[in-house]
Amino acid sequence: MTTEWKLFADLAERAGDKHITVDATSGDTVGDALEKLLAEAPDLEERVLDDGELRSQINVLRNGTNVLVEEEGLETELEEGDELALFPPVSGG
Repeated sequence: MTTEWKLFADLAERAGDKHITVDATSGDTVGDALEKLLAEAPDLEERVLDDGELRSQINVLRNGTNVLVEEEGLETELEEGDELALFPPVSGG
């Protein structure tokens, strides 16, 4: 199966695209898909990870739900048709 990542703001700029599709297999997790995304777009790594761990200000969504808050984090298992998204911190004034 394939999983599509949507990237926003400077993450899309670093990756060179707003949408990146990665291959996933049965049993893969959001974390597995993130590793595959970073392999496809290595310029994202320094913005998304800090010493190999997800930066606290990065939000990861699966089908519109923040997996870090409402699901099992990066261990959330993927399902056919899932859409993933990476959001950098958002600030306003």
